[in-house]
Amino acid sequence: MRVKVACVGGGPAGLYLSILLKLQDPSHDITVHERDPEGSTYGWGVTYWGGLLDRLREHDPESARAVLEHSVRWRDGVAHVGDLSTRHRGDEGFGIGRHRLLEILAARARSLGVDLRHEHRITGDAPPAADLVVAADGAGSALRTRHAAHFGTGITHGRNHYLWLGTPKVFDAFTFAFAETGHGWIWAYGYGFGPGGSTCVVECAPETWRGLGLDRADEAEGLVLLEKVFAGVLDGHPLTARSAGRAAAPWQTFRTVTNRTWSRDNLVLLGDAAHTTHYSIGAGTTLALEDAMALAAALRERDSVPDALAHYERERRAALLPVQSAARHSAQWYENLPRYIHLPPQTMFDLLGQRHSPLLPYVPPRLYHRVDRAVSRLEVLRRLKRRLGPRLARAAQARTLAAAHRPEPEGSSPRGTGARRTTDRRMTD
Repeated sequence: MRVKVACVGGGPAGLYLSILLKLQDPSHDITVHERDPEGSTYGWGVTYWGGLLDRLREHDPESARAVLEHSVRWRDGVAHVGDLSTRHRGDEGFGIGRHRLLEILAARARSLGVDLRHEHRITGDAPPAADLVVAADGAGSALRTRHAAHFGTGITHGRNHYLWLGTPKVFDAFTFAFAETGHGWIWAYGYGFGPGGSTCVVECAPETWRGLGLDRADEAEGLVLLEKVFAGVLDGHPLTARSAGRAAAPWQTFRTVTNRTWSRDNLVLLGDAAHTTHYSIGAGTTLALEDAMALAAALRERDSVPDALAHYERERRAALLPVQSAARHSAQWYENLPRYIHLPPQTMFDLLGQRHSPLLPYVPPRLYHRVDRAVSRLEVLRRLKRRLGPRLARAAQARTLAAAHRPEPEGSSPRGTGARRTTDRRMTD
């Protein structure tokens, strides 16, 4: 059945959905409406992990190959607190420029026959005519806002202020940098996305933001101040607030978007329009692409659009629960940084890695760390036992079998035979 689909929003979610739907049925009439000019996007790089890459390969190997080809990899995480630092090995992570990712997805969509229309703003009052309208227009979705009462939209703001920046400094690991100022702590997350540079997200409490004058500084003044604060990790490289033809974004507080329902008649929410997760876990792009996979599958497998939309929402809500919990606790960890920042360095670094834990906020940090270390050692022993146990058992069995089949020296009797013969003679005498 030929279906007409209008995707409002030319970000990763809308573009990837259009690709998947065309792969499922080339006869589908699919248009992507993007309000901004082509090549103009906010942000420097996005992160993802190996699990997403595997799923991209399953759904469209061609775009997956292009994404991997233009990505950088890292395994190390580095944390700096003042003059102290530590490096640890973790799971393999990937970074890719947001501009590059959109180029790859747009080119793939066009090659499949998707109609991409840039500088085409869609308002909530005039949605496009289609069998299915997909609101993939971000956290501030105009289509969702028009029907906010129906969707049951809730928006809550985090406490801390943050600023999305870029730098030509190429970080070779995912980098955390915490700097103490006369007005409190300020920190940055840095990760490479290609040979041209890295993303650098700066965050601080509102008291620090105001105390440093960042609430009053213009763009140039603010960047000069932040370059001085993070000079140790930037190695003399500058920070920039502008990316890919876009004006600088202001300092913000993170908006957590939730919705009671994700569809209204033939209108469905996708990606950040439906839900947001705090940037500190680096999952936003992954979740948007996974939304697209789930919606495309539901439309293929279900008999009607309403049934497909209901199935898509149920599946994604369940999948999002652990991720949203991790994001919520990660954001709270940073909002309560004074609780952890003055701990012994290794303890603080370890708890930085445990910031997703729902238990950590309710247990004294030092006690949590001791218990976590003990459990980790126990788990290591369990894994060692699981790995070595079968090997030791097989080795012991092999030795037993070898001994049982070993030929006896001439004239010797098997152990115990003499005793049995004595007994036998007594019984026959």
